[in-house]
Amino acid sequence: QRVKRAFGAAKAGHAGTLDPLATGMLPILLGEATKIAGYLLHKDKAYQVTCRLGQTTTTYDAEGEVILERPVPAIDPDHLRGLLAGFTGRIRQTAPIYSAIKQGGQPLYKKARRGEAVEAPIRDVDIHSIVVDSLDATSIGLTVHCGTGTYIRSLAHDLGERLGCGAHVTALRRLWVSPFAESPMHALDAVQSGEVTPIPTLDALSDWPRVEFSQDELVAITHGQSLDRPGMAPGRRAGIAPDGRLAALLECEPGGRVKPVRLLHPDG
Repeated sequence: QRVKRAFGAAKAGHAGTLDPLATGMLPILLGEATKIAGYLLHKDKAYQVTCRLGQTTTTYDAEGEVILERPVPAIDPDHLRGLLAGFTGRIRQTAPIYSAIKQGGQPLYKKARRGEAVEAPIRDVDIHSIVVDSLDATSIGLTVHCGTGTYIRSLAHDLGERLGCGAHVTALRRLWVSPFAESPMHALDAVQSGEVTPIPTLDALSDWPRVEFSQDELVAITHGQSLDRPGMAPGRRAGIAPDGRLAALLECEPGGRVKPVRLLHPDG
């Protein structure tokens, strides 16, 4: 809401909730760019996380209550890397009950805080790589590259159980969200002081093939008409107006028929 007010945008949204103690990248979408939010939610992300060993908490992080303390064994780095290998690839992960996942229209954390019985969902997630950044007698530092829906708090909790001593997250930073791995981040103060210029919406779809429109084709697309692009492979496309802006999200059907899925207005 503060970013929305800073830019005088009619509407705003974001691409991916951060945990209360987390810092790092949060893509903010303004105006017409909110129409692509659903496509950004399923992108890869990278995190740096610090795991405190020997303590298990209700929330799997330092925001929660410590419910179990256990001695921390001496951890061999090679043994640790072997355990982490078991968490890479496509794995089954149980989400924390203190999470924003909704059941019955309400976030789980609201039910958990009221003391209601909550059954945490189990789902398949993709963890592409885990690198050990630090290891000492009480903590482990990791860098995690993962797919959408991965809970780093659950990863820390499950790793602690494998080690036999328990663990929870004490620091979490989201390094990047695809496709913005090389993009700079800006503090809220800089945004509010007018030092930041929004990037073009098209940059968020840098991995989408493009279809460039003539002026007549742009008019046709904005009226909901389809276009013929013989030989074009099926799939989603970014429709580009003659002035270079993102004008439409497109779907190319078998046979090269291109139809509009969402239109983005030039004054948004």
